[in-house]
Amino acid sequence: MSPARKEPDTSTYSGRFAVRLRTLREKAGMSVADVAEEMNVTPTTIYDWESTKSQPSLDAVLKLAESVGVSVRILMPKG
Repeated sequence: MSPARKEPDTSTYSGRFAVRLRTLREKAGMSVADVAEEMNVTPTTIYDWESTKSQPSLDAVLKLAESVGVSVRILMPKG
C-alpha cells in the first residue's frame, strides 16, 4: 500500500519541483516503484521527493530527469 499523497505547497520552489516531478513521472507512464527501481532507491524516497518531505541531491536530479525522459531544464521549475 502506498503512503497517502500530500499535496505540496506550490508557493515554494520545492513544492513546484515536487509537482513537476510527479507530473512528468506520470506523463512518462511510470509508477513510483518504476522510478525508484531505475534509480536504485526506495519508493519511499520518491514519495518523499514528491511530497517535499525531502529533496534530491544534484546527482539524483540528473538521474530523475533521465529516468522520466526529460532534460534537467524541463524537470526544474522556473523561479
